[in-house]
Amino acid sequence: MAAAAGAVAAGGMVSPGFAQADALPSWNDGPAKRSILDFIARTTTPGGPDWVPVPERIACFDNDGTLWTEQPIYVQIAFAVDRVKALAPQHPEWRTLEPFRSVLADDRAALAALGEKGFLEIIAATHSGLTTEAFAKAVADWIATARHPRFQRPYTDLVYQPMLELLALLRAQQFKTFIVSGGGIEFMRPWTEHVYGIPPEQVVGSSGVTRYRLRPDGSPELVKEAKVMFIDDGPGKPEGINQFIGRRPVFAFGNSDGDKQMLEWTAAGSGARFMGLVHHTDAVREYAYDRPSAVGQLDKAWDEALRRHWTIVDMKNDWKVIYPFELR
Repeated sequence: MAAAAGAVAAGGMVSPGFAQADALPSWNDGPAKRSILDFIARTTTPGGPDWVPVPERIACFDNDGTLWTEQPIYVQIAFAVDRVKALAPQHPEWRTLEPFRSVLADDRAALAALGEKGFLEIIAATHSGLTTEAFAKAVADWIATARHPRFQRPYTDLVYQPMLELLALLRAQQFKTFIVSGGGIEFMRPWTEHVYGIPPEQVVGSSGVTRYRLRPDGSPELVKEAKVMFIDDGPGKPEGINQFIGRRPVFAFGNSDGDKQMLEWTAAGSGARFMGLVHHTDAVREYAYDRPSAVGQLDKAWDEALRRHWTIVDMKNDWKVIYPFELR
């Protein structure tokens, strides 16, 4: 992980002949790797027909399932579930009130049946009422101690080594890398710079309303409210890119139907374009799922990727390793 972080932090120019060395050592040779290297080489060669000016080198990545493991439940939901359990003594009504009853009873089937509406209720109840600073600290404290139920490792250990290498390579070629995720923007910002090398201002995500107020001592603060302001998923992704980035990406990576519109928006631009999907095919080293999955469903986006010849990364066959700890 330290070696990957060093590469991510480097961010300087490399020679046009970067492809002569193995710029993506955790990727197996194959069509996916070649398509990535070919696109980067073509768009960064001065005078070439596909050259992209540096200010236009915008690369957008989904987070859950694209940069780190999203199964068996989204990481932010795991955080919210733990928050419900921690706050339950202050809310005795939760023992009989859904969706909190299912959380406290650890009823995973009932939780899954609640769907998006139930999850939004849980997030609203557990993420609101805190100042933005207090919420960031709660996230940082949790991410430092929480463990994935299958791997028994910190969630930040379960980032994808091949994608860390790709992020580093893009930045070395003067691409600006962004996260564009359905996850909460304030849930991601406390740790993305440390883990991915992506600073807070380059994170686009779903967001709630915050309210400005003065403390009794006259100092200002922002308080999170239980109101949704923006959902950065599906059609919300190109809308968020337009609103918060202001440039159409030339490179975009996702893994699910929630990323379909972001990839379509990227593809609709002029000049060279790269659209990629991570296909989870490795049940031994990670998880295998696509069309019927309740988490990270890949159905319509997969069909469109096949039809439009987007790059599909087969996790089992295209990645030599999945996680940084496999290199130790």
